[in-house]
Amino acid sequence: MFDIKNSSPVDRSDIIKRLKEIDSGDLISLSNIEALKFTLGIIDLTTLEGSDTKARILDLCKKASSYYNQDKGIPNTAAVCVYPPFVNLAKAALTDNGIKVASVAGGFPSGQSPLHVKLSEVKYVVDQGADEVDMVISRGEFLENEFDEVFDEIAAIKEVCGEVHLKVILETGELLSLDNVKKASELAINAGADFIKTSTGKISPAATKDNVLVMLDVIKEHYKNTGRRVGIKPAGGISDPDVAFDYLKLVDHTLGKKWLDKNYFRIGASRLADNVYNGIIIEKIL
Repeated sequence: MFDIKNSSPVDRSDIIKRLKEIDSGDLISLSNIEALKFTLGIIDLTTLEGSDTKARILDLCKKASSYYNQDKGIPNTAAVCVYPPFVNLAKAALTDNGIKVASVAGGFPSGQSPLHVKLSEVKYVVDQGADEVDMVISRGEFLENEFDEVFDEIAAIKEVCGEVHLKVILETGELLSLDNVKKASELAINAGADFIKTSTGKISPAATKDNVLVMLDVIKEHYKNTGRRVGIKPAGGISDPDVAFDYLKLVDHTLGKKWLDKNYFRIGASRLADNVYNGIIIEKIL
């Protein structure tokens, strides 16, 4: 069991200072065209609407694989992310093209379901063939300082996931402080998360640079202490390539080139892919 009492407070002034320094610098490891291609290849192309239909899911899967051009070095998106009833459909539609199927599960987006219901839903999506599960923590329990319960729930869901990658959504916009973002990140990682993710995309604010930098610092410290690499996924409201590049900069400067890999870095988005692809085409023309 991770002891949250060992968590030290976040130095907010240091976070602000570092963000200014990173913002003023270049994307040191990648050219603009390389950054565009890389960004396209780490997108979890997402639809999580109550109005989702089978036809919409099939269109999403078609779109996810439509960008690929081997000669021009343009990749597919990394994954599609859907609700549980559509996992099997998406899995069949994406056979043999390397695109993962991610599913939200475990009481998304509120996290306000009994644990046995959450575990049952996670088991369902795993049985349906999901490659990745995106769960959300119980913010109510977290804000009531029920940290052991939050930890145990994540650990139980990870056990059901087995080898399927677990992304733990913190819903940072509801955590009220950077100290809480840090604590939630530490809980999630120590409970077995393969990725930590900012947001469900259902509230505002969603992903913000200060929250992501705190999350990256926790990932870096965990890697230093254990040698285990944990991924990062900003999500929610990211539709512009320049905003996506801000997060590439944060990862590059904080964790280095080893994390510039779709196995450890994703961006959750519904509109970003087209904008990035259009940027690639413009760069090629220019």
